[in-house]
Amino acid sequence: MADFVRVAAKADIPEGEGMTFEVDGTEVAVFNVEGTFFAIDNTCKHQGGPLGEGALDGCVVTCPWHDWTYDVTTGQSPEDPDCSVARYQVKVEGDDVFVAL
Repeated sequence: MADFVRVAAKADIPEGEGMTFEVDGTEVAVFNVEGTFFAIDNTCKHQGGPLGEGALDGCVVTCPWHDWTYDVTTGQSPEDPDCSVARYQVKVEGDDVFVAL
């Protein structure tokens, strides 16, 4: 079973935004969707763009490099069901956000 790692305080990730953290050597993008936190791999499948720096619209993040999109709740691309990034477990305890790979 994976260990949860504290990545941030809830207040560090404003609603409707994402941030990137390193968890056990992996770059993870954590997003706040209406107060619920989701984590996906930070690397876009297209050309490696940083998803944590992308614009979040609802639960869909757009890669800042070439506009590929991913649903942060599933890791799936809405345009291409065969394209996805890894999704990670998130838990919130008190004011802290934790991620497990």
